[in-house]
Amino acid sequence: MRDFDRIHYGADYNPDHTSPGVWDEDVKLMAEAGVTMVTVGIFSWANVEPRPGEWDFGWFDTVMDKLSSAGISACLATMTASPPPWLSHRHPEILPVRADGTRLSAGSRQQFCPSSPVFREHAARLAEQVATRYGRHPALAMWHIGNEYGCHIRGCYCDVSAADFRSWLENRYDSIDALNEAWSTTFWSQRYSEFAEILPPRAAPSFGNPAQQLDFHRFSSDASLGCYLVEKEVLDRITPGIPVTTNFVGRVQKALDWNRWAPRESVVSLDSYPDPADPRAHVEAAFAYDLCRSLKDGQPWMLLEQAPGAVNWRPTNVAKAPGAMRLGSWQAVAQGSDALVFFQWRQTRGGAEKFHSAMVPHGGAETRVFADVRALGQEVASAAKVAGSRVRAEVALLHDWENWWGVELAAHPSEVDHLETQLAHYAPLFDAGITCDVVHPGADLSRYKLVVVPNLYLMSEETAANLRAYVERGGHLVVSYFSGIVDECDRVHLGGYPAPLRELLGLRVDEFQPLSRGVSIRLRFDDGAEGEGVLWSEWIETEGAEVVAGFAAGDLDGRPAITRNAYGQGVSWYLGTRPEPAAMRSLFDRITAGADARPVLPGLPEGVQAVVRRGTDSAYLFLLNHGTDEVTVTLPEPASDLLTDPDSPVSAVSLAPRGVAILERGA
Repeated sequence: MRDFDRIHYGADYNPDHTSPGVWDEDVKLMAEAGVTMVTVGIFSWANVEPRPGEWDFGWFDTVMDKLSSAGISACLATMTASPPPWLSHRHPEILPVRADGTRLSAGSRQQFCPSSPVFREHAARLAEQVATRYGRHPALAMWHIGNEYGCHIRGCYCDVSAADFRSWLENRYDSIDALNEAWSTTFWSQRYSEFAEILPPRAAPSFGNPAQQLDFHRFSSDASLGCYLVEKEVLDRITPGIPVTTNFVGRVQKALDWNRWAPRESVVSLDSYPDPADPRAHVEAAFAYDLCRSLKDGQPWMLLEQAPGAVNWRPTNVAKAPGAMRLGSWQAVAQGSDALVFFQWRQTRGGAEKFHSAMVPHGGAETRVFADVRALGQEVASAAKVAGSRVRAEVALLHDWENWWGVELAAHPSEVDHLETQLAHYAPLFDAGITCDVVHPGADLSRYKLVVVPNLYLMSEETAANLRAYVERGGHLVVSYFSGIVDECDRVHLGGYPAPLRELLGLRVDEFQPLSRGVSIRLRFDDGAEGEGVLWSEWIETEGAEVVAGFAAGDLDGRPAITRNAYGQGVSWYLGTRPEPAAMRSLFDRITAGADARPVLPGLPEGVQAVVRRGTDSAYLFLLNHGTDEVTVTLPEPASDLLTDPDSPVSAVSLAPRGVAILERGA
């Protein structure tokens, strides 16, 4: 990729927020801070096209030239993230509509219907102007299309979207009879006689059709993807070979199916804002980073937004403690990022995000925050050789957006929080120091020693076959409750739950018995240990599986709760409840040991994360102390710390609270 022989360091740069007299100081401070790349022009549409068809790029030419003269690369935006007021004033039909019929107004951002041909036409025209003008500019390193698609507009329910939805459905099903079959429209007299009768799942008297809602999620993700692809086609035509990206939203966002987006990007990018008030926020961030790395089979990704301090959009915006910004940044690099970019460069005087932290705060360069970002920039430069190296994992956790949309629909035995479920299964692996990929259920699983399947409610026959083949060839599989229940159209697999996996798991579930929030059920394990299960229980009949733990209370007393089944050359585990965290960790330690899935470094002090990135000639061991105590880590072999003294190998490393070490050793 162009200009990607280092870990890039920088920020969202919005020069139109200040006067031209500040730009020289910006470039001077960027050089002082070690900035190598800025994302520029994201919200500049109104300033480069103040009136329809009237272009004013002169000021932006100056900015690009200054960046180039300073040796700073531009991740150049197509500037389409927020339409100017004149567009919705002249074309109010581009404004998005909620499910209840409320049409949203201009005055914020993302005020457009993703299906709007008017918006797409104007966006493509702007992208063409930008690409034509700057496609050969020496500062250009890559393109940034749009910004945080789906962050505010997860779906539009207007008449334009309705027509687009119908076209999408016709392309998916070909005939109205096929749609009726897929949507189970015989229920509640919903059978359609033609596609023209179909609407988006707008506000209705009772439960909507679940298959319709599921398809609308698919359609909405594809509609936003369509906006992205309209601009990408322009860029590919005018500037072939220049990498393109767009930034996904972290937390992991529900609105967009990243698995469908990632193949259309040269590099995956993420915005990440872990909550400084949450002592476990780094675990959720780790899940997102492993997911981003896995989307393109281990290719390095880009952290395209993070905060150097507090954000402005939580009820209480806690500042980052000293060292937290450095620790969080290196965590992203450890897990595969080759860029550290902040939102934003200079804190704005006005506007909705004026209290969002920036590399240069309101107080200027004589602040702790700027001193910290300057110090981090020097460290990033010293670790340039890490760029391009990759993380390898022996364990995978399955994640599927279509399942997310399906499992959180209404009228289920109990509400399921998909992301919380994913994290509950990811956390014991993270805490054990075991590196984990996060992959699609259809991925090639053969390289993994262990695969974890949390609440994969929606399961196609192809996915079930993939899991069976994986275990049959010797893999170890963990499946949690409410998995394998429906097909891709949200129709129940008949033949006893979970029908596609019954033989693989060696059991049948006769009845779901979900637990109320705050209620737990006692578990007794085969080794005499006890624990608690939460959220869920069920009536399980074994069909060859051995019982690892049983329920020890209530109507399920003595019945199976957790099982293990030999299948082919491998092993499958089933969790008929959610063990509370301590019991889950003990169970996963047992499972990973049986699968020979090992931690990066055994015996790590609590709170220390270890990740290895491997290059052609060297391996880089990252040690990150998320704990509150100073600890010492003994190394398996001497290695050199790139951040302190790369010429002096050490056999042990002392890590202060929020401390970081990057240790180089032979590959």
